[in-house]
Amino acid sequence: MRDDHPPVDTCSLQPTAPVSDRPTGIGSGIAHDLGVAIVSGRLPPGTPLLSEERFSAENNVSRGAYREALRVLAAKGLVQNRVKSSTLVTERSRWSMLDLDVLGWMFESGPDTAFIRGIFELRSIVEPSAAALAAVRRTSRQLAQMGHALEEMGRYGLLSTRGRAADKAFHLLILEATRNEPLLTLSTSIAAAIEWTTRFARDERKQTRDPMPDHQAVYGAFVSGDGAAAAAAMATLIDNAFADTGIYDPEDQAASSRRLT
Repeated sequence: MRDDHPPVDTCSLQPTAPVSDRPTGIGSGIAHDLGVAIVSGRLPPGTPLLSEERFSAENNVSRGAYREALRVLAAKGLVQNRVKSSTLVTERSRWSMLDLDVLGWMFESGPDTAFIRGIFELRSIVEPSAAALAAVRRTSRQLAQMGHALEEMGRYGLLSTRGRAADKAFHLLILEATRNEPLLTLSTSIAAAIEWTTRFARDERKQTRDPMPDHQAVYGAFVSGDGAAAAAAMATLIDNAFADTGIYDPEDQAASSRRLT
């Protein structure tokens, strides 16, 4: 079957990440560059990619490295490998949006408003309920670890790598404290989404609001074992974090309030 469009000249795609962020492996580097090009729309759905032979010859890399990259992208839902035909970029609805690499590529390429809003809607659906569970199920050790994470976050701030790592640890501990195994399968993706949206607000939007009072309110509810207070405090934390991105509006807060009632 003939393709509607000729294969895209993927050899002209240039690395998009800083040298320190781009994977060092040849195959993973190719997957990264193609992944960013796909999620950014530079390679739209339906675009056929170059064959192994042509990509290998034009980029001086092994066919195996390119094949590895395409396997990675296919596993994430970004491309469809077809027997005896070009590999095609898939529709956005098939992408694994919570895959750690896909999340990173989305933010690296400049996420659109709908995607960021979707991330915060996901957080507001999951995290307040998780906080309510964790407040009554957390152990003394987990509470102490949360307290230490907040100390580190306050000491270093969200503009620093260490401060962001502490923030991530705090939210991971909350999900861990739920003792809900299905929920824990989402924990790494949710933590990554928190990290990327924080970087977006702080680095791109230059937000300087102090997030510590919101986190302390969540922690206080954990200390007292009050699930309802923990859920409400987490909802406020998420709303304020969403506002930091600069795309929040009153209707978003109204929707968040309705989910808690």
